[in-house]
Amino acid sequence: MEAAEDYRRRVEEARGFIVSRAGEIPGLVMILGTGLGDMAARLDDPVVIPYGEIPNFPRSTVESHSGNLVIGRLAGCRTAVLQGRFHYYEGYSTRELTLPLRSLAAGGARTLVVSNAAGGLNPGFVPGTLMIITDHINFIPDNPLRGPNVDEWGPRFPDMSAAYTPELSAAAMAAGIRAGVAHLEYGTYCAIPGPSLETPAETRFLRQAGADAVGMSTVPEVIVAVHSGMRVLGISVVSNVNDPDNFVPIMIDDIIARSREAAADLERLLLELVPELCGNGADGSSAGT
Repeated sequence: MEAAEDYRRRVEEARGFIVSRAGEIPGLVMILGTGLGDMAARLDDPVVIPYGEIPNFPRSTVESHSGNLVIGRLAGCRTAVLQGRFHYYEGYSTRELTLPLRSLAAGGARTLVVSNAAGGLNPGFVPGTLMIITDHINFIPDNPLRGPNVDEWGPRFPDMSAAYTPELSAAAMAAGIRAGVAHLEYGTYCAIPGPSLETPAETRFLRQAGADAVGMSTVPEVIVAVHSGMRVLGISVVSNVNDPDNFVPIMIDDIIARSREAAADLERLLLELVPELCGNGADGSSAGT
């Protein structure tokens, strides 16, 4: 119980600091993955808070992640953007790496949009595909809800039967079509610990397990969001697609470059979708209602 009280204290310290710098926490939160952080530049009247200034936030060690919390207006909707995330492979527990989202949820955030760069497993995908996540498989050997539960935050055993809100997934597909995104699919995301990339045998296994894309993030944040009662939309940018029987070496620099190329499609989709996510299109306060 002492550990739970200490974690709650650290969450509240972070939440209080954010409110002191940026005012009320928005209802809409976006977490931007590898190569996708430029979306934060779209915010009007931004308040930029480096992660290093926020009490108890982890420190990002990934070069392609900027490491800022940016709060402003996106397409008229007040939005909090986590410009870069934290990963289990950096040495953090999943409770530590989800503390930023937990602090925003504790402050009233009701809708989460989470993006990532992922490797394609579905042979029908092509590099640059935007995959709207409908389900996930979790191979990260930790759970952010492990340990004493804080009942005020959510239930001890949250239901994960619809972790990715079906209505948001359908709305994202429609928005992507309206925005002219060429390659748009639904699929299942698989989270692995990393940082080593998949072997051919692992790629074959994950395909057989039913995964359409694989990455090293997202699932811990989604678990916390569901526990907090948030609506969730997940989108993977498929940076490469590998055939386990004709395997091509995977280079992280190529993944980052291809993710940045596809970021324009993701931005168009999100800008089309944000008014629906916001609810009233004004300040984000109705997101999640």
